[in-house]
Amino acid sequence: MKKLILAILVVVSAGTMSAQTNIAHVNSQALLDTLPSRKAAIVQLQKFEQDGMLELQEMEQDFNAALAKYQAALAGMSPVIQKIEEEKLMKKQQGLQEREQGLQQEMQVVSNELNAPILSLVQKAVKIVSERNKINYVIDESVTLYFGGGTDITDEVIKELLKMDKQ
Repeated sequence: MKKLILAILVVVSAGTMSAQTNIAHVNSQALLDTLPSRKAAIVQLQKFEQDGMLELQEMEQDFNAALAKYQAALAGMSPVIQKIEEEKLMKKQQGLQEREQGLQQEMQVVSNELNAPILSLVQKAVKIVSERNKINYVIDESVTLYFGGGTDITDEVIKELLKMDKQ
């Protein structure tokens, strides 16, 4: 008899707990795509990338010109001069590779710097909408293997985001 009562209590309390847990989902890509500040950040990042690519192209042209000059003068060079010129070329090439790696790291830093406030804004908007609708969990559709049911709060979060982004 005690086991039966205990089993009934467990079933009833489990039903109560599941009734209190509200789950919703959002499409984070849709949220990000609607933000004017994200579009501006993408343009800024692309400009930074283009400037870096121009710098690398100039460095590569300088290296290629030095290499062509070296190859043209190679026949008349003494072994000592040849070695000095080869070391100069290797330093230029090494500098080019180092700058390329540095540029990739700078791109990552700039990307993180531009995206951090945007992601924070998205999290705030999701939190506001979740609290307003008494939602306990919000799952991102784009990283979920399967979701069936739940409440889609994407449109509501987009409205909140656009209000917050204007401010």
